[in-house]
Order: sequence, then C-alpha cells, then structure tokens
Amino acid sequence: MFHKYLKLVIAALVTVLAVLQFIDENIGNGILLLLLAGIFVFLYFKNEILLLAFLQMRKQNLEGTEKWLNKIKKPEMALITSQQAYFYYLQGLMVVQRNMTQGEKLLKKALGLGLRMGHDVAMAKLNLAGIAMSKRRKREATTLLNEAKKLDKHGMLADQIKLMKDQMKKI
Repeated sequence: MFHKYLKLVIAALVTVLAVLQFIDENIGNGILLLLLAGIFVFLYFKNEILLLAFLQMRKQNLEGTEKWLNKIKKPEMALITSQQAYFYYLQGLMVVQRNMTQGEKLLKKALGLGLRMGHDVAMAKLNLAGIAMSKRRKREATTLLNEAKKLDKHGMLADQIKLMKDQMKKI
C-alpha cells in the first residue's frame, strides 16, 4: 500500500513521462502512461486495501475482511476522510458482533466522518438501532429505524426494519 500522497506524486511523474513520450512522437507509449497515471489517481480516491476488504465482505468472509483491514495501521494518515468513514464502517460491522459498545462507537464515528452511499448510512443506522434496542433505549432505536427506512430507497433493508419494529413492539 502506497501512502496517499505518494500515489499523487507517482501519477504526476508518470504524466510528465507521458508528455515526454508525446513530444518524441511515441503516441502509444504516451497513452499507456496516461492510463497508468489514471490508475494511481483512481487509487488515491479508492484505497486498494478497502476495495479488497469490501470484496471479502461481499463474499461474507469476515476473517478475510478483518485481515485486509488490519493492514491499515493508521487510517488517519493513510486514508482520505471518506475512506476513513468506510474503514470505520467495516470495522464497526465486524466488531458489533463481538462487542456492541465498541461497534457502536465505530459506527457513530463512520457516520460522523460521512458515508457517501445512502444504503451504507441506512445499514449503519439499522445496526445502531439494534444496539440501542438491545440496551433498552427504545426512543433512540425508533428514531434510528425511521431514519434507516427513509434512507433505504431500494427496499433492500425493508425486511430487517420490519423485523426490528416487530421486536420493539414486544419490548
């Protein structure tokens, strides 16, 4: 994993080399080098370790997700703000199964940093509602569930939200 600013420096150097290739009339080499520079710019905005962690999470391989997330030692230094939010979001989803209090802190930190996708915010709020419900904070859980329902535009979490509302009626 490259440092976040090193990726931009490499992209700038490769772009300069591409311009030199264009000047020497090596158009194919210049285009290829510009594509290579584009990869480094892409990896500045989408961290490669987080991409691999999301891939493992999609396969529902929690051990693999945890392995990839543990490779990021200092998220404040290595990641931009939106990537930090997703780092803490993934950490929170994994930790909430073992330690609810720590998972709650991580999910709140992710929401505070700003998750970009609406369904990710809905999932985080749904998990926070579950934690609040298990800690007998019914009003907070109801508020979080309503917010999650508003954010779930495609209805992917509708079953889980309905199930949690039914469980809250029993409390």
